[in-house]
Amino acid sequence: MKIKEERQDLNEVEERYKDQKDHDVNGEKSVSCSIKSTEVKRIFSCSQCGNTFACNRNLKRHMLIHAGIKPFSCSQCGKSFTQKASLKKHMLIHAGIKPFSCSECGKSFTQKGQLNKHLVTHSSEKPFICSQCGKSFTQKASLEKHMLIHAGIKPFSCSQCGKTFAYKLSLKRHMLVHAGIKSFSCSQCGKSFTEKGQLEKHMLIHTGRKSFSCSQCEKSFTRKGYLMDHMLIHAGIKSHSCSPCGKTFTHKVSLKRHMLIHAGIKPFTCAQCGKTFTQKGQFNNHLVTHTS
Repeated sequence: MKIKEERQDLNEVEERYKDQKDHDVNGEKSVSCSIKSTEVKRIFSCSQCGNTFACNRNLKRHMLIHAGIKPFSCSQCGKSFTQKASLKKHMLIHAGIKPFSCSECGKSFTQKGQLNKHLVTHSSEKPFICSQCGKSFTQKASLEKHMLIHAGIKPFSCSQCGKTFAYKLSLKRHMLVHAGIKSFSCSQCGKSFTEKGQLEKHMLIHTGRKSFSCSQCEKSFTRKGYLMDHMLIHAGIKSHSCSPCGKTFTHKVSLKRHMLIHAGIKPFTCAQCGKTFTQKGQFNNHLVTHTS
């Protein structure tokens, strides 16, 4: 009698296991990342960066990033991607499809993320401030790129002259110099420039307009960059140091002028007495002695 009861219990267990197995095979449970609400939800964590995922397959897909594996390649330009979704977004560029448009200026973008970044430029808020020079930016990425300047990191090198740049865009602009392309000409003096921005800055010389004023000494400048350089004087920041004598300077150009002293180079010569000078300012002061 006891053996019969045990066999009956065993049959019930086997039936339950069979039902569960059939349930998994039918795909109603096994291929899903969802877990019964009564069970403890399992979290899959990345051992390298700590990111968590609800599914093991999502974790495996994520691990391709750390492994540097990019199995999805663009047939048009050869660029490769870790995920298929990223390749699909990239293909919009070749197709010329830009579904996300800015309501402010009408500029369109292939991705929503690009539009969101662009929208910040229309805002007057610049929450990301450089701790070294005070320059502010609308985006964190722009601040991080800017910090390369202070760090002296210039990873982009010109193959023709060896000059290095902090930004890839700066290198591209520089290459126009070697190509001799100067598409932007000044209507007043005929001077030509490789970039439109250079021409616009140059035009301030002819207009004489100095829109950027120092709040501490009221000195004004034609360019914002000149004002920012000038503000370093008030801040007492002298980040450029002479290696032979240790003298420090606010501006890099001042250090370069100073280095002429150690090199013994005196490019400015007085036509009247033959005396030579390292700097133009010294030369001009000397010329006054001949007029008095």
